[in-house]
Amino acid sequence: MAGQMEKILKAYRYYLRIERKMSPNTVASYSSDVAAFVSALEEGSAPDAVDLRSLESSAVVSYFSERAGKVSKRSQARQLSALRSFFDWMILEGERKENPCDIVDAPKLGRYLPEVLSVEEVTAIIEGVDTRTWQGVRDRAILEILYGCGLRVSEVCALKISNVYETEGFVRIVGKGDKERMVPIGGAAVEAYGQWLAMRPDAFSPAYDDVVFLNRFGKPLSRVSVFNMVKKAALLAGVDKEISPHTFRHSFATHLIENGADLRVVQEMLGHESILTTEIYTHVDTATWQKAVLEHHPRG
Repeated sequence: MAGQMEKILKAYRYYLRIERKMSPNTVASYSSDVAAFVSALEEGSAPDAVDLRSLESSAVVSYFSERAGKVSKRSQARQLSALRSFFDWMILEGERKENPCDIVDAPKLGRYLPEVLSVEEVTAIIEGVDTRTWQGVRDRAILEILYGCGLRVSEVCALKISNVYETEGFVRIVGKGDKERMVPIGGAAVEAYGQWLAMRPDAFSPAYDDVVFLNRFGKPLSRVSVFNMVKKAALLAGVDKEISPHTFRHSFATHLIENGADLRVVQEMLGHESILTTEIYTHVDTATWQKAVLEHHPRG
């Protein structure tokens, strides 16, 4: 990729991170999608021949036409969203007057229903953790908080001791876009958290003194470490589902709604900007009982 294009992408990443306050993962994803688009345009072209300031909509249409059938519709929708964001930024910068993505329709997506664990499966996974070691005590606390508070894995990894109010029963979370919310923390999660703190190892450096979950080196756990731990715990519990840390968040929301929790309350606890995002869990609930009816009805 030509040097001038690298400078443009660097400025775009700065815009996403500082002005839009997007998460590092979203910044990386959007930047990668834009870079892939630019690389595809540059194939067979001379260095700096691609001018994004005068790029026409036909180039965007051709790009997605070539990728049709090669990548999923969900990936195409994300890539189109990234390109729309990029060209909107160029308009803000005065480099363009219109967005070439405006005439491009996003692919039609079926409603995504996330994998959800039953209460029994959640219990089996959590109680199956071997708590005879400090790592086991830590892992059980992570699982209890993932499910008990409905947190994202990034929020669990970044959780600070100073933001857990055990007596009051709340956890202060800084989520996507640096938005803060207060989430209740229940008895099982509070108990597991307290047991972990009692044997939590010393932090590698003062910078990590306030971080709740540390690895054996005294450094914050990575998202990958938590993902691997969850997969292992599910395997040991005999839960044969494709799950991740986010599955506990899905299960948390679904179980709340199944038991009559108000959708607005669940929205606040999950930190969703739009209630339409939270509404997916009402469809998960519907899908669950629909399956049960069809399986047990004599003419299902």
